[in-house]
This record gives sequence, structure tokens and C-alpha cells, in this order.
Amino acid sequence: MLNKFEHYYYEAKENKWYRYFAVFCRLTLAVAWVISGSVKILGERFAAGLSHNHPLGQYFDALLNTGYYYTFIGVAQVFVAILLLIPRTAIIGAISSFPIILNICVLAYSVRFEGTRAATFMLLANLFLLCWDYDRLKSILPFKHVKTDVHQAHEKPLNNKFPFLFFGTVVATLAAVVVLNNIMYDIRPGNSPEECWNGCPGNSNPKECEEFCDCIHNKGKPLGKCLEEYEKARERDKKDSLERTSDK
Repeated sequence: MLNKFEHYYYEAKENKWYRYFAVFCRLTLAVAWVISGSVKILGERFAAGLSHNHPLGQYFDALLNTGYYYTFIGVAQVFVAILLLIPRTAIIGAISSFPIILNICVLAYSVRFEGTRAATFMLLANLFLLCWDYDRLKSILPFKHVKTDVHQAHEKPLNNKFPFLFFGTVVATLAAVVVLNNIMYDIRPGNSPEECWNGCPGNSNPKECEEFCDCIHNKGKPLGKCLEEYEKARERDKKDSLERTSDK
């Protein structure tokens, strides 16, 4: 299996479209880190439009008040972006970027942030970059390696064949992320009070949804507590509906 993977890998390395995609991933991640890091270096609150009572908004408010630690995070993110932009240091940038975006991704999902899709896209792009430099990372991986004449591979002319299967898989994966994010949570706090309340008419329990939004954005309670109250309200509503049905 490893032989097949390495055969496919080195074929991909010789294809210009894969190389373009690798450059695209590097640039996209670098731009994201520059934007995120610059906000922190300037001492501004990240995601300024996010409600202060949103669980992630509370986190950003607390992070903003950590002083030079907040600036340090910004500098680190910009530094990672610079590493990604330089071809020779791109692998170091990808390695450094991975734990950062993984942490952000887990954080976004844990608080049901609307930006989970973007965070997941960044994580997937970072994973691709790590795979792209597999030939430089494989020596630290815990399995036997197939000896490959890397110099001979570099001497071959680039293949211009468009990898329809690969890019089709990329599009399908991105679409799956979007779809799964739309159905994985019954309710989200939204990025703002308006966004939260606007989603209630389409919720199966609009009244309970409004109470959830009030719990998050007006009362500022923890997400876990508001979700607990939301589930209890749903159960009460179901119980009342069953009792009314049985009475009829």
C-alpha cells in the first residue's frame, strides 16, 4: 500500500496542477494568518462583529485583555505566514501552522461558531501542504520507506494532465464540509443577536430557539447552560404536545 501511495505521490509532484494547488494553499493560509495576526498586533479585538456575549466573543474579549501575550500570538501568526510564503521554509510554515489551525478548528466547533467551515477549509489546506512535503517528512514517520531517486524525479518534465479526480474530490470534500456543518447542530448562537433570532423561524422549536438566543446574547450565560435549558424546554414542549394529543 505504501508503494502505491509513494508512486501516486511522486506522480503528483511531477504534475503542474498539483503544484499550483500547493501554491494556492500556501498563499491562502498565509493571507489568513497575516490578517489574523495583524489585527492582534494592532491591539484590536479579533472578529469585531462577533457578539460580546457569544461564547467565542467572550473568549476573544478575555484574550484581548492578556496584554503582550495577545500581541505575541499575532506576531507568531504573521511569522508563520512569512514562512509559508518562502518556498524553502514553506514546510516549516506548514508544520508550525498545523497546531494553530487545529486548535482554532476545535475551538470553533466546540462553541458552534459560524466560522467552522472556514476553519475546516484551512485545516484541510494545511493537511494537504503536509502531505505535499511527505518526501521531506517521511524520515520521521514510523514506517519503512521505499528508496526513491528524488533527483531523477525532479529532472522529469512537468506533467500538464489535469487531475480531474483529485480536484473533483476536493470540491466534493468542501461541499461535504458545508453540508455537514448545516446539519450537525440543531441550533447555533449565531455571530450576532440578530443572526440568532433570524434563525428561529426555521427552527423546529421557534419559541425554545428564541429563549436560547436570549440566554446567550442577553443574559450572557455559558453555551452549555443555554443548551441544557434549550433541551429541557424542548422536552417540556414534546411532553405537552403528547398530553394535548392524548386528551383529544
